[in-house]
Amino acid sequence: MTKIFLSRKGQATTETVLLFPVLVIFILFIIKIFGLLVLSQKMEIAGFYAARRYQLQSHVSDYLQRWDRRFLAKDIQKKVEDYLGFNNAGMRRFLSLRNVKLDINTAGTWTRVTLTVTTNPPRIKFLCDYDKLQICDNDVTCIKGFDFLCETGGKLQVIKYVGPNERVLPYVRPGN
Repeated sequence: MTKIFLSRKGQATTETVLLFPVLVIFILFIIKIFGLLVLSQKMEIAGFYAARRYQLQSHVSDYLQRWDRRFLAKDIQKKVEDYLGFNNAGMRRFLSLRNVKLDINTAGTWTRVTLTVTTNPPRIKFLCDYDKLQICDNDVTCIKGFDFLCETGGKLQVIKYVGPNERVLPYVRPGN
């Protein structure tokens, strides 16, 4: 029975021990990038929801436009915040969310709905330990990316345009 265990060759522990931290670093980086992709897709959906709901439920008269600003816009923003994950602490931390702003501009023919989400920097520790100028070598895009990852975070913005709320009357056949 002891001969069976002596003839097997095993994996070198040194390779496993040295490669495991590198694997963990790549996994953390991929998860943070995946979080940004998820956030951008969720913002597209939330922006469409906000624009469409405002289009269908807003009013034309001046008296009711105050209701639109006071109640409808705030209710839409609350639903958008809930969908993006601002009310869930785990999702808020995973997506590095700081705040959200919903701006509805009704001037002109089209209604412009702008959804802006500000994120905290993901602060991936092993990337932020180094000097920005040494790593980037005065490359503007690299410096901007380093600032986003380690210092400032960023703003993601979605703009949607919707037409006026003109509900047509249902067709009634004359003469019954």
